[in-house]
Order: sequence, then structure tokens, then C-alpha cells
Amino acid sequence: MDATLAALAQKWLALDQNESTRAEIEGLIAANDIAELQRRLGSNIKFGTAGLRAAMEAGFSRMNGVTVIQASQGLAAYIERTVPNAKERGVVVGHDHRHNSETFARLTAAVFLTFGFKVYFYRSLVHTPMVPFAIKHLNLAGGVMITASHNPKADNGYKVYWENSAQIIPPHDAGIAAEITARNDTVLTWDVTLVDTHPNCINDQTEILKDAYFSTIKDLIATPPSVIAETKLQYVYTPMHGVGFPFAERVLKTFGMPEAVAVPEQVQPDPEFSTVAFPNPEEKGALNLAIALAESKNIGLVLANDPDADRFAVAEKKADGSGWHIFTGDQIGTLLGYALVLKMKDKTAEEKKRVAMVNRPSVPRCYVWMSNRVVDLAKEGYDTFFAYEEAIGFMTHDCVLDKDGVTALASFVELAILQKEKGSNMYELLEELYSKYGFHASDNYYFICHEPKVIAKIFERIRFDGIHRTNFKRASDGAILRYPLTVAGFPVTYIRDLTVGFQMSDIPSFVSQHQNSDVEIKEGENVPTLPVSSSSEMITFELANEVVFTLRTSGTEPKIKYYIEKKGTDRDAVRTDLSAVVKAVGDELFEASKNNLK
Repeated sequence: MDATLAALAQKWLALDQNESTRAEIEGLIAANDIAELQRRLGSNIKFGTAGLRAAMEAGFSRMNGVTVIQASQGLAAYIERTVPNAKERGVVVGHDHRHNSETFARLTAAVFLTFGFKVYFYRSLVHTPMVPFAIKHLNLAGGVMITASHNPKADNGYKVYWENSAQIIPPHDAGIAAEITARNDTVLTWDVTLVDTHPNCINDQTEILKDAYFSTIKDLIATPPSVIAETKLQYVYTPMHGVGFPFAERVLKTFGMPEAVAVPEQVQPDPEFSTVAFPNPEEKGALNLAIALAESKNIGLVLANDPDADRFAVAEKKADGSGWHIFTGDQIGTLLGYALVLKMKDKTAEEKKRVAMVNRPSVPRCYVWMSNRVVDLAKEGYDTFFAYEEAIGFMTHDCVLDKDGVTALASFVELAILQKEKGSNMYELLEELYSKYGFHASDNYYFICHEPKVIAKIFERIRFDGIHRTNFKRASDGAILRYPLTVAGFPVTYIRDLTVGFQMSDIPSFVSQHQNSDVEIKEGENVPTLPVSSSSEMITFELANEVVFTLRTSGTEPKIKYYIEKKGTDRDAVRTDLSAVVKAVGDELFEASKNNLK
């Protein structure tokens, strides 16, 4: 073992007071497992807009007591320095049911208490939206939710919310990361009992805050109670082994909606996620148990939350009995958006001018950016009553400026009740909207890659190398960008690269004027109008056949994701073009086989 790695191992053992994780490192040292020690200790877990998320193991690159304390020290210092009256206003800390979640939450709270902050600590399991709700409701300085959302059971995470109750965006992520680095040679406290004894810890407000949450959303539903009471709608519900059931049960009861038929094997919080390979309703097969229960009871609708209940999924039995339609996030977003637009009918013309809706194509990357855009729109005087991302994340009430699977569930059930009253269902409504506004189709999925260097090379090749390209030379740094000019045989008409900060439209015309030449991009030209961040990969292309697709890395999982969409009147043509581009993304751009992507 070289001196650098040996020093890192000793540093870890000096910091870690958890017997289990200490034993992991001691065991690796005894076995002289240099490769694994390097993986665990050779780099620090990366703090970004998504906070932290990684496997729960010993080491500076993993989720454990040491890295949670270090993150909390940096976050507390940054909030104290940046947010007015931060200590007096306080922070909120919540957790889900995953292994170590409560311990990590207690350590997080202990650090903030040691810094002199007031801390609101949720004593019981809460769904993730309860943290941003508390920040907005109590005007807090920030908050932390310990959850890995829908990640595999081995993972956990540390999600940070700012004083505006939205997740953090630059420059806060970099500022917090710098504060963490500045303090990573020490740990302030390992006292998990401080939340029970410290005078600044407010730990008796859990049920009061839950009551406040359900009271605040009482205007979510506009349908008369008599209509809801008479409905014959039935549905199966699964919280996917997570914390969602009591929240879903209560929101349905709050509005007098039919009680859900719950999937018994998945109702109780289970950190092992024992009946699903991946606890994510988006994953293929994740809803199988719920669908089987629905079939056995002749019920045609399945509703689901992910384990921390900030996301919402739907499946519906096809009218011809041939199987089930699992709605995409865009399809659910379309239906929820339609439902909420219906509620705008009674507003005045002037009021309608100040209504805004936000979704991922207009604010890229993830809900982190969307939430902050909602905040900005509110400051501009807009009523931003709906936001969604295609990854089944929906905001249908502004009490939570983040995705909320519980309010989304209630909003969807309301619309389903209205459709049931008409003798129709949700897929038939979607078809009506397609007929009116055009057929929209998408194919959104991912490749798995555990090697960051491979991912970097894939995007370097897309951005800088290959055939059929025009060279764009940036004056700012001299970099020469060589993007593909065709994908699946279709000319590229538009490129937006939010990693390096490049955007250009009408590319075929531009290329015809500058064949085989370096075109200098002057300072301030061809700059995206959307936020640029070098911390993650994200490139969007539009093709001559009107297919639009975005390629990006995940901030929380070892995935390269693609989002491909097209609209048109000829459904067969739309699907054919989508399939061609999906194949080209894997074969031409990602070179999935060559790079051993799964």
C-alpha cells in the first residue's frame, strides 16, 4: 500500500466512530485489498444539486456516518454564512425508512444543533415533500431529507432544500461543496441522542406539521363532494415498500375519495424492497404485483408512489382487455395539466394571463431547476399552479415547491372520477387530447455504466470527434466542437449543449455556408438561454424529421439517460422515426456494444 492510500486509511479510522464501518476498512487493510481501498477512500463523495447519493459502505466516496457528518458541517457553515438569521429561523430534518436513514438524520440534526441552529426534527417517517413543506410553512433557513428515493436498497442519500423550499442550484452546490472540503479533517459530533435532549431541537411538531400539510392542500380538489361520494371508481394502490401509504390513505380520506385497494405485500415500509428488483415504478415489471391484484379483483386502475412518495405512476387496463397501458410521465403530465387547466375556466381574463405551467423541456436537467423556476415565476407575479418532469414527478399544489406524489395522486383520482362519471377512462381521455392537439410519443430510458471515465469519453466523442461534422471554434477557450450533423440518417437542425454552453439553430443552412472549415464562435455568441453547468453532461438535438432528443448523465445513479420525443398526425410514422433514433442513440452515439453498456 502506497503512503497516500495508507494515510487516507488512517485518516478514516481516526474520524470514524461507527464500529461497523470501521471494521469494513480494517478488514480491507488486513486483506491488503488495495483496489477496493482505493475505490472507497481515493475520492470523496461528490456533492451536487442532488446533494449526496451513493451505496452505504465505509469510505469517503460512500454514504456513511462520516460523510453525512462532513456534509452537514459544510452545509451548516454555508447556510449560516449565506442565509439571513439562519440559526434563529432553523432547519428541518426528515428521513425515510431505508437502512441507516434515521441514524443519518440524527447525525445531521446533531451537527446543526452543535452549530447553534434551531432544528425541527421529524420523529417519524415522512414522505420527502414534508421537508420543503415545512421550510415554506415555517419560513426556515433550509432542510435535509435523508432518502435515496427510488434507488436500489444498498443506497442512501442526502437531499438539500434551500430557504426558498426548492432544491439547491448553482452557485450553492459549489459553495456547500467547498465548505465541506474545508472541514473534512474533523467531525464535530457523533451524538445521535442530541435530538432527544438538546433545547434547540423541536421534535414534537411531526403530527402538527402533517396536519398543517393536509390543511394547506384542502383547496386542491374542486369537484363537489357529492360527485366524489357517488363515484363507482375503484383502484389498486402501492407505495412500493416505502413511506407513502399513510399519506396516500389520508389524502384520499381528506377528500372523501374511495379507499384504495392496497397491495398487502408492499404496504409496510421495507428497506429490503423484498418484492421488486428495483423500487422504482418506472422500471419494467415494478407494477406487476399491483396489476396482478387488480386483475384478481376486476379493477382497471393501478396507482403507485415511489418509496419516498414524491413521484407518482399509473397503469390502466386496456378497454379491449388485451393488457395494461403503463402511462409515461409525459402522459400523466398531460392529463394532470389538462385537469388543472379545467379549473382555470372560472378565472378572469386578467387572472389567466398570470398563470404559468413549467415542465422539463422548458427547464432542463431535473426538478431541481424546475422548482427554482417556479420560485422565480412567483416573484414575477405568476400563479404557477402546475409543474412536472417526465420522470413521473408532478407538482399540483404550491404548498410544496417540489414534486409531490401524494397531491398528484389526489389530483389524478379527481380527474378519473370525472371520467368515470362520463362513462370513460383516462386512456380514452388521452386519446381525445391526442385527436385535438396531435399525437405525442416519447421513448425515455437509460444505459447503465459504472465507469465515469467511459461516460466522459462517450460525451467527448459526441462533442468533439467523428465524421459528418462542422468545426465550431470557441473564442473563449479555443475548444473546437464537432457535433454530429446527422443521426439515424436525419440531418441535425438544432443543438444545445448545457455542459459547455453552446447553442445553434438552423444548422443545415449554416453548414452549407461553412463546409470543411473552422467557424469561430465569438465571445457571447451561440450561448444557451437556459442554465449552463459543467458538473453534468447534457446535450439536446433536434432533427429534420422533428424528433427532439436529450442525452444526459444522472446526478444520482450510474446511468446515461436519453429522452426522445416526436409529435405528428401519422402515428405509424411517429413511432417509426422514434425507433430509428432510439437505435441510433445506442449504436451511433453511445456505442453501447463497444462500451459494454447495459
